[in-house]
Amino acid sequence: MSSPTGPASGLPVRMPRPRQSGRHRRPEPVVAPEGAPALVLAVPGTPGSASRSLAEEVVSIARSELPGLEARIGYLDGDNDEYPTLENVLARTASQRTARYEQALAAGREVTEPQGPAAVVVPLLAGPENALMRRIRQAVMDSRAAVELTDVLGPHPLLAEALHVRLSEAGLARADRARLFTVATAADGIILATVGGDEAVQAAGITGMLLAARLAVPVIAAALDEEGSVGAVAEQLRGSGSTQLALAPYVIGPEVPDSLLDAAVKEADCATAEPLGAYPAIGKLALSHYTTALGIAPQPQAQGMPAH
Repeated sequence: MSSPTGPASGLPVRMPRPRQSGRHRRPEPVVAPEGAPALVLAVPGTPGSASRSLAEEVVSIARSELPGLEARIGYLDGDNDEYPTLENVLARTASQRTARYEQALAAGREVTEPQGPAAVVVPLLAGPENALMRRIRQAVMDSRAAVELTDVLGPHPLLAEALHVRLSEAGLARADRARLFTVATAADGIILATVGGDEAVQAAGITGMLLAARLAVPVIAAALDEEGSVGAVAEQLRGSGSTQLALAPYVIGPEVPDSLLDAAVKEADCATAEPLGAYPAIGKLALSHYTTALGIAPQPQAQGMPAH
């Protein structure tokens, strides 16, 4: 039993660790400000267990990076029951914030009236997809809530890292150029498959240049949703001397049907890596867009390849 002045005799006393000073001091962990808007992940595509699992993992990564973060998921094609629509999630988030404020006033607590957006919406998209972005903007307007909408996640060096990892997982690229070993199936030309037409191809080209620098092989972007685009890029790469091609899906996953990726692989007649999915960079970039919108933390920087 402990006494009023300390633990009982014989028990170890845990002393607080002194804070380091100077340049070696560890930075204080960043936490979500009290009353901060919710991060709402806008998930495109047909809802299902796979897309929900992916979205929940992305949200989990964001929460681990920013303790105290309120994060929710809204589906563009939700059913308002198992998969809540983006519009309804935003309306409910705004209404709950107002209710919390009114309850605090009724309880006699000193509170500040909520200012700014009730939520920051982050599209779960690697690149610009105009049709999906139009629908996200419409859902934001239809919610009639004070909401801030961020841009898509790419281009960004972290996405080049994610693409590199997915290719290495499929045995299509070396995991690390610094390691002295060969991969017999390593590709010597990469088709960076995106969705969203010419604008998406141009945006993907930026990430493609970063990926090409990592792999030291040519990387050319193609549009999954434009007939003949993938085949033309495959022909271009083979014409320039590449003999072993690989398709790297520059998509997170839910925004394209599997059939579109399958058709692209057949068109290019090559091996393929998995979509980006819930790679940690996706959660970090979603959080980066949220914190940048609020001005509470710097954007993440690429840290190089993780160990595998």
